[in-house]
Amino acid sequence: MDLVYLSFILILSVFLGFELIGKVPATLHTPLMSGANAISGITLVGALAGAGGEGSMLTITLGTLAVVFATINVVGGYLVTDRMLAMFKKKAKVK
Repeated sequence: MDLVYLSFILILSVFLGFELIGKVPATLHTPLMSGANAISGITLVGALAGAGGEGSMLTITLGTLAVVFATINVVGGYLVTDRMLAMFKKKAKVK
């Protein structure tokens, strides 16, 4: 029963994500995604709890993979944000 419930939540979240992102104008995609990736640091905390907890080898392996992917997501979010903010900096004039 838990697997059916969790599968329903996963399918619903994927559908909702596609619907929300599809309705965002192209000019707002970068700020929205960089903010969402930075916020996914919360996922990293949960992944650390899953990887470091006592459990089966499958649980520890999946937790470790979650840590790796969440770290990539967080670092990517900060890199995109930094690149986006660099576009707004004034360029030095060359004489």
